[in-house]
Amino acid sequence: MLIAAIDTSGRQGSVALLRAAADGPVLLETAAIEGGQYSERLVPTLAELLVRHGAERSALELIAVASGPGSFTGLRIAMATVKGLAEAFATPVVAVSVLEAVVLAGGAKGAVVAALDAQRSEVFFGEYEVAGTRAEMKREGISGFEAFVAMAAGRQVFTPDEGLAGRLREAGVAVETLARPDAESYGRIAHRKFSRGEWADVATLDANYLRRSDAEIFVAPKPGVASRG
Repeated sequence: MLIAAIDTSGRQGSVALLRAAADGPVLLETAAIEGGQYSERLVPTLAELLVRHGAERSALELIAVASGPGSFTGLRIAMATVKGLAEAFATPVVAVSVLEAVVLAGGAKGAVVAALDAQRSEVFFGEYEVAGTRAEMKREGISGFEAFVAMAAGRQVFTPDEGLAGRLREAGVAVETLARPDAESYGRIAHRKFSRGEWADVATLDANYLRRSDAEIFVAPKPGVASRG
């Protein structure tokens, strides 16, 4: 199985090509993409990876994509690209939440919380129950900073954002920092999900924005905590 994995959720993105093996996917190559170049470089970068490894786009058997939360523009570009590839070649897609990838990268078991800096004194959060390599989502949402501090008290919290980690520690939250997951990470998680029969309906596939658009924010009151799950 040839797997393409895409992450455009942050300021730095990446595309990875992996091949499934008996003991898990083997990374063939990862290519970085600057955040400001997603619209220009995403499709060409994937095409270049395929050429270097002697494969056509039609050879892809699974597409993994970081679904957010994160950059509105980056997520929109990724979703449009993935839908185009999936519909053209009937390729299954697995969308992976950035928050899920963070809790799995943390390596902790049981009740775990992932946190991402949402700017505007807000925090994207995900509450998961982790067992082995599987993370069951209990709730994901966006919270004001103080509300998140109260919610996170006494819990295992992981974040890839150093600035957010520093503010949380100052507020008395025990938090561990880790590297932000990249395309390879999403490819490996997606392969496990696909093996369990979990993949997306391309017709309804959308990004995991969590935050409303700026237009909605400016015309409606900001909630203290909004969540799904």
